[in-house]
Amino acid sequence: MFDMDTALIWFRRDLRVNDNAALYAALKVARRVHAVFVFDTDILAALPDRADRRVEFIWHSVAALKAELEAHGGTLHVLHGSARSLIPQFAAAIGAEAVFAGRDYEPFATSRDACVETALHTAGRTLKRVKDQVIFELDEVLTAAGKPYHVFTPYKRAWLGKLNDFYLSAYPVALYLDRLAHAAESISMPTLADLGFAPSNLTQLKITPGPAGAEALFADFQQRIARYKDTRNFPAIKGPSYLSVHLRFGTISIRQLARFAYQHGGEGAETWLSELIWRDFYQMLLARYPHTVTHAFQSKFDSLD
Repeated sequence: MFDMDTALIWFRRDLRVNDNAALYAALKVARRVHAVFVFDTDILAALPDRADRRVEFIWHSVAALKAELEAHGGTLHVLHGSARSLIPQFAAAIGAEAVFAGRDYEPFATSRDACVETALHTAGRTLKRVKDQVIFELDEVLTAAGKPYHVFTPYKRAWLGKLNDFYLSAYPVALYLDRLAHAAESISMPTLADLGFAPSNLTQLKITPGPAGAEALFADFQQRIARYKDTRNFPAIKGPSYLSVHLRFGTISIRQLARFAYQHGGEGAETWLSELIWRDFYQMLLARYPHTVTHAFQSKFDSLD
């Protein structure tokens, strides 16, 4: 019935249970699935501001994820240190045969994942990366010559030409949540202070982390999306969705958003969908041309003041 006894889901930029591709993949094949998140010191140590909004947003979102997993009988192990060493160590400690994670496309992440994959392989384990934060990735949208697109408009046409209900469908995670590994006792998570950080001004800015915050913003935006094309460029008007940070850290599914925009139709929804398509395009540029993190795509533009 099961392909393996024990698997580990490593949450990163997919801080939700609902429609989580990597979590679904792990639950489908393993009798028992443990969950982990790492506050990675390889990232945190380089942040100059100890009241970093991103860290606080992630911390609250991780706490919400942990609570949701516990409501379904599981838990979330929250670690603090270098993911390059902690993930292989934790996988060994629980006897995981495989580690599942949402695929990331940024140079730092791909380097980290390659390091983790090597360590896992040495110990007889595997790292299984799953598409989650984009609709189409890597070789799924290519030119007729089989090459990656360098210009957005033709990429967008090809993206829309390939789109169908399959790519927009949610993963039915809820069907398999009984396979979450049960915790013998309550597992605490490090505080912000433990991580070396302090609260920022998220509360004053009325930014609510986690899936609850994302769903509230999305529900509000659905009532305004028809006017999006006209209102998005005026800071004094409530025009944008304000979902960027939630997409960045995966507290809401890209499939849920793209599905709504595609099915809703109209100028506002089509404009917003175009911007979601741009996210896919840029992630694929990062994956194929990692120099674009710090340099212009065309080197001749690096000399511009």
